[in-house]
Amino acid sequence: MTNETNDKRPGGFRNLAVYWLAKEIYYFNYIFCDRYISPSSRTFEQMIQAARSGKQDLVEGSLENSTESNLKLSGVSRASYGELIEDYEDFLWQKGLAVWDKNDSRVLVIRRERIDTNKSHVSHKTNEAYGISFANPEAFANLLITLCAKEGYFLDQFLKGVESSFVKKGGFRENLFQKRLEYRSNLTK
Repeated sequence: MTNETNDKRPGGFRNLAVYWLAKEIYYFNYIFCDRYISPSSRTFEQMIQAARSGKQDLVEGSLENSTESNLKLSGVSRASYGELIEDYEDFLWQKGLAVWDKNDSRVLVIRRERIDTNKSHVSHKTNEAYGISFANPEAFANLLITLCAKEGYFLDQFLKGVESSFVKKGGFRENLFQKRLEYRSNLTK
């Protein structure tokens, strides 16, 4: 996957690591569900929708004029990754498999991997990513838990940045109202 469809606006969402990781999680989640979750189960649909919501709400929020809407949708995105973590932990518990500790050496390798907006770890030709085999359900589920936690961290930082920008620059309605006042002021001069 390349960055061919790059958003032309400077700083557009397609240039953000938080977006690219969301996209990878969506693809990995689909592969995981296709392999390990019954398509007829409610869990299958819920996990597919949670991963989709995580990515799509981030995109929709970034395209909003309103900072308030961006914050709300990005917050919904953040919650979707928390939901996915629970689903993967439930899967591991149901199968009698281990949830890896956040300081496990395998988790640390995944956490340290830099997100490159021009490179993907997703490939239909290989059956692994980040050194984790998709054929190993415990490892694959823990990979996704780690990536969802990393995405949660990225989204927390992203939300702090949006909030900080709002405090410094104001919101869409506030700035539009200010322009209206300036326009009216110039009419009376």
